[in-house]
Amino acid sequence: MKKTFGILGAIIIVGLILYKFFVGFYNTGITYQEDAKTAWSKVESAYQRRYDLIPNLVSTVKGYAEHEKSTLEAVIKARASATQVKIDPSNITPEQMAKFQQAQQGLGGALGRLLVSVEKYPELKADKNFLELQSQLEGTENRIKIERDRFNEAVNVFNKHIKRFPGNMLAGMFGFKEMARFQADKGAEKAPNVDFTK
Repeated sequence: MKKTFGILGAIIIVGLILYKFFVGFYNTGITYQEDAKTAWSKVESAYQRRYDLIPNLVSTVKGYAEHEKSTLEAVIKARASATQVKIDPSNITPEQMAKFQQAQQGLGGALGRLLVSVEKYPELKADKNFLELQSQLEGTENRIKIERDRFNEAVNVFNKHIKRFPGNMLAGMFGFKEMARFQADKGAEKAPNVDFTK
């Protein structure tokens, strides 16, 4: 009788240990995954701020630089294209991330061309509204970079959790998949030199 209780007690203890391990892995994974999703929503919010600034920037430039029509249209088209690319934060794949980044690069390039074209218009460069928009856009670009870095950090924590042993054997069982990170744009190691003071 004592032996039976001993075996039963050992089985219960092992069962509780296994239960705690499985529940602990799952709950920690969910926490890290939700942290990464929250970080992604902050990335989207920073990009949305950029999208919101663009119409005002375009209309301000249009008032001074009417014959830059093709440049302005390129910015509007790139903005529309970038806002169409959506990512499901619960399933961020490398392909989705690449498509998102490509759309953002297109918008960034169009904005860069617009800001370079402004060099031809000294009265625009001195316009208070333009200077304010330019400052807000610069601040927004900084926010985007910060939020992308924070997102990558959150994804890194989640990915390590599901890839380390023995969690890597449980990840599939709980539906955890590796999340994609932001990658540096090609040529990003060379920062463009744009001087608006000339």
